[in-house]
Amino acid sequence: MLGFIIRPPHQLLSLLLGPRLRILRLSILCAQPRPRSMAISSSSWDLPLVAVCQVTSTPDKQQNFKTCAELVREAARLGACLAFLPEAFDFIGRDPEETLRLSEPLGGKLLGEYTQLARECGLWLSLGGFHERGQDWEQTQKIYNCHVILNNTGSVVATYRKTHLCDVEIPGQGPMCESNSTIPGPSLEPPVSTPAGKIGLAICYDMRFPELSLALVQAGAEILTYPSAFGSVTGPAHWEPVSS
Repeated sequence: MLGFIIRPPHQLLSLLLGPRLRILRLSILCAQPRPRSMAISSSSWDLPLVAVCQVTSTPDKQQNFKTCAELVREAARLGACLAFLPEAFDFIGRDPEETLRLSEPLGGKLLGEYTQLARECGLWLSLGGFHERGQDWEQTQKIYNCHVILNNTGSVVATYRKTHLCDVEIPGQGPMCESNSTIPGPSLEPPVSTPAGKIGLAICYDMRFPELSLALVQAGAEILTYPSAFGSVTGPAHWEPVSS
């Protein structure tokens, strides 16, 4: 089992699904690691504590980083070993043109700031959906939706590029066509060993394709992650809102 730190929700939602996980809806100020079962050992010890950070991204990348960094530092202060940030944690553009203009390569300035943050705080980061300019940017002028895992020294240990793009008709809003600006990733990423367990990487719309989840579990994943940037229509279509 894992202990979780969960901030009150805004518009973006990070999801964790896994066997035998208990999600504790706690105030950030009173979250504490929970002891393991006494049946396992005659003495208790701390569970891995995981922070699930929720933010409302804007087109202002530096302001978004400031918000995320505050949550990550708070998670580190409370003893978390890993912090999850949602899809589009880096920014949300007002239109596809702005999204492409604001995108960066993995070796760019913004990911460098998160690398430094992970190293400074000494904890792992799951960056749930980075707008990545890939090596084919000059040819395609399109990006990847990239889930990046950083370890506690700031090194990139895994990247997964979203394979199932969200091209849907939204009632009352018209079409949402992620493929207009985004290229589907070519493959799955093997589960990643972290202090919280072996994590299977996915993103948002991937949830609608169970074969991906089955493949990750068969490869040894203990936790399945679906960092998501649901909106006011797509969110309630997937989840039943509950009051805190």
